[in-house]
Amino acid sequence: MLTLENLTLRQGDFGMTADWSLPAGARLALIGPSGAGKSTLLAAISGFLAPASGRVLWRGEDLAPLPPGKRPVAMLFQDGNLFPHLSVARNVGLGLRPDLRLTDEDRGAVTNALSRVGLTGLEDRRPAQLSGGQQSRAALARVLVMQRPLLLLDEPFSALGPALRREMLDLVGEVAEEAGATLIMVTHDPEDARRMAGLTAVVAEGRAEAPVATGALFADPPESLRSYLG
Repeated sequence: MLTLENLTLRQGDFGMTADWSLPAGARLALIGPSGAGKSTLLAAISGFLAPASGRVLWRGEDLAPLPPGKRPVAMLFQDGNLFPHLSVARNVGLGLRPDLRLTDEDRGAVTNALSRVGLTGLEDRRPAQLSGGQQSRAALARVLVMQRPLLLLDEPFSALGPALRREMLDLVGEVAEEAGATLIMVTHDPEDARRMAGLTAVVAEGRAEAPVATGALFADPPESLRSYLG
């Protein structure tokens, strides 16, 4: 279980709070206006932003002492975060060993992950030689080899067209289900939330509200969400 316990986050003049728990294996969408703090919340969970007060706990353990690389978290960023000078296989291998001193077992895991996301045969290509969808698949393969129980998505497919974005979301959902991972994704699109997440939390007006059932939320949205959706 992920618990945000009396959490307060601050960045300059911006501040937000959250105080709720998410069951292990759940899928949660964070929705709300730009600048409301959705990505800020992911930064706190992943360890890139220290709380002003409160705690982030995973299975009852306070994550504060752990740096980002040691947390039970894998994250897909908006830009995919692929290194242009490395091959696809080496980009994926970074998820296992930052020094890229891969064992035979590691290389096997990379091959399997690339196969899982449909990139077999493209191991030696550089990111610039891939389409946008293939780059997203490579970034997902790197997350897959990390085998972390908490998967965070900061709109990694926002630059893709609607059909390809839906395809990638479905693939992420399959990967998360196979791994039994807890998934939290930032989105601006109610349809993405309905497609991917059984739970949705509204982030607005300085607060990340507690997760509620996605269907019920959009059937009767609170004023903060109604204002955002228009």
